[in-house]
Amino acid sequence: MSTTTPVTKKPRTTPLLGTHSGTFHCDEALAIFLLRILPQYSQADLIRTRDQSKLDECTVVVDVGGVYDDSTKRYDHHQRGFTENFGNGFVTKLSSAGLVYKHFGPSILSHLLSLPPTSPTIQTLYLKLYSDFIEAIDGIDNGISSQSGPVLYRSNKTDLSSRVGSLNPRWNEPSSDEVLDEQFGHASKLAGGEFLARVDYLAKAWLPAREIVVRALEGRKDVEGSGRVIVFDEFCPWKEHLHSLETELSIPATEQPLYILYPEDTSATTKWRIQAVPKDAESFESRKALPDAWRGIRDQQLDEVSGIDGCVFVHAAGFIGGNKTKEGALKMAIKALEL
Repeated sequence: MSTTTPVTKKPRTTPLLGTHSGTFHCDEALAIFLLRILPQYSQADLIRTRDQSKLDECTVVVDVGGVYDDSTKRYDHHQRGFTENFGNGFVTKLSSAGLVYKHFGPSILSHLLSLPPTSPTIQTLYLKLYSDFIEAIDGIDNGISSQSGPVLYRSNKTDLSSRVGSLNPRWNEPSSDEVLDEQFGHASKLAGGEFLARVDYLAKAWLPAREIVVRALEGRKDVEGSGRVIVFDEFCPWKEHLHSLETELSIPATEQPLYILYPEDTSATTKWRIQAVPKDAESFESRKALPDAWRGIRDQQLDEVSGIDGCVFVHAAGFIGGNKTKEGALKMAIKALEL
């Protein structure tokens, strides 16, 4: 009499990530890349399938399976009744990219920047990256328009989601699971590379500028008592930061800056600019433009009209002007407040 010994399935020694087969999109391409940034998934295998029995064997599943459950590491968004958003004031429904970023984002940024996940820097960048990078992918994948009203011109299809989509085989090209899997690899690297580039920019350029604006805001009343003039000792991109920080710091409208002063360059003899603060970061309308009598006038004539030495110019629209010295630019700002 023979006996059959049951075959014992060996447990996996490496994690297995799963997503759907067939045509791919930016959200799962990015989701897989994001997971592989983390040490626990950096060497993970990937399977692209819609076979539920195979998906059940995966450590993490994204964009397929009809389940969203962080406790079991399932991150699909296609199922009926799914309404999850990022929170923190954002209302766009999440795609698989947004789901993975929501749950793993602080750990991903912590690993990339070698900072604790609870540090203020990580928390600031976590929200900024969602706003600047992830949310658009969520919106596009869920078919949510970024605007209401008629479309005034056609998109040129150069956004990240479109470029990832273009890596799928064309309708009249040969296609197979092998071809699609290979192209998915390219798509994941494309989406992930742009994510890494955005992290690098925000950490090394955007965040240092924000810190400069914070310091200038905090010290603005030492420059001019009402707090309506800010001086930067070096130029930095300030508009976006100023408006968001005013909200974060609950600065009342009566104390919000009207004029920004900064040097044109880093030389000892640099001229200085005075710029009116726009009503919002994208606006061409100023909170308080430079005086009408100064606009479109230059040099000595402007000195005479303004009563301030060293004037260089004031733009005809009144949003910017210049002086030969920091002291002269400050005098222009203070006098403009009074007029």
